[in-house]
Amino acid sequence: MRTAICDMLGIELPLLAFSHCRDVVAAVTNAGGFGVLGASSHTPEQLERELSWIDEQVGGRPYGADIIVPERYEGRGQGLSSEDLAARIPGEHRAFVRRLLHEHGVDPAGSADWPGLEIGFDHEVGERLLDVVFRHPVKLVANALGVPPQYMIDRARAEGVPVAALVGAAEHALKQVEAGVDVLVAQGTEAGGHCGEVTTMVLVPEVVEAIKPVREVPVLAAGGIVTGRQMAAAIALGADGAWTGSVWLTTEEAETAPYTVEKMVAASSRDTVRSRGRTGKPSRQLASAWTQAWDGPDSPEALPMPLQSIVSEPALRHVDSLAEKGDTGARELATYWVGQGVGLMNRVRPAKDVVYEMAEDFAEATQRLTDAAGE
Repeated sequence: MRTAICDMLGIELPLLAFSHCRDVVAAVTNAGGFGVLGASSHTPEQLERELSWIDEQVGGRPYGADIIVPERYEGRGQGLSSEDLAARIPGEHRAFVRRLLHEHGVDPAGSADWPGLEIGFDHEVGERLLDVVFRHPVKLVANALGVPPQYMIDRARAEGVPVAALVGAAEHALKQVEAGVDVLVAQGTEAGGHCGEVTTMVLVPEVVEAIKPVREVPVLAAGGIVTGRQMAAAIALGADGAWTGSVWLTTEEAETAPYTVEKMVAASSRDTVRSRGRTGKPSRQLASAWTQAWDGPDSPEALPMPLQSIVSEPALRHVDSLAEKGDTGARELATYWVGQGVGLMNRVRPAKDVVYEMAEDFAEATQRLTDAAGE
């Protein structure tokens, strides 16, 4: 089956895979899917190294890059440094994190503010990342958390590269299409990471219908999709393919902390929660003592992005390190972004095997649909 996204990107399987790990991106692309590198936490120099490595691995096969430039965040347009942003964090939030770690027997020593958290947020840095991206044969540029900045749309159009944007509601889709976006990722609440409240099953047809009077663009379904059956279902709903993320977190190539992989493999679909406790915006992740505390009655409430991340990330990276060494309290706190599809992610496999199994599952599901239609 070929869809509009296959024609646009030059792929045969309408499966896109978002990952922060270059190894996953290359493995998915080489297996016939379309890998998308999450690049927002990179410096331009780091991104250059990552994309050069991917180029060497994929041999001209298509892949993409995701650069997040949110519409709204603390300090936007003010030219603030990491130190400036860190200075805006109230003492009660730092004290809350220290107390939370101590309550679980975790020594907060060795945890410091992560200096690169605002990378990709500032428009100047975003433009520098795009400069790097367009030095490579990237076939898609994606943005999340609002309408992409105009410079991203204009630059991509000049380079002949389509721009994708994530949406969680039909009205968001209309804004994106009117702004000139080329691909919509309709991401339901089942998704890992930042997500809204509408389910994928409802959101995909809503988005498809909403944009018809304005302009038809390819729509990708996202949120809880970890099997080929779900990919086929998304196309039956009107999507042109699937945008996936969580399913790659338990692959052999993934960047996920080892103990967190263990938690994911053992988790059910009910073991995730939408919480502001990591980034300041609602994002779905593994439920843990960390998410319980930030969503509990004693929480000082999450700070706006990116301040909450400056508070959270150093502590959670410290927790991951200790959890791998067997620290009980750290294991209670450990969490990471993952969608409700985690209940189907019950073993660790190479990324290429995930692609092949999803392709086979997709083919079987589409045949069932054909049989059901009596053709």
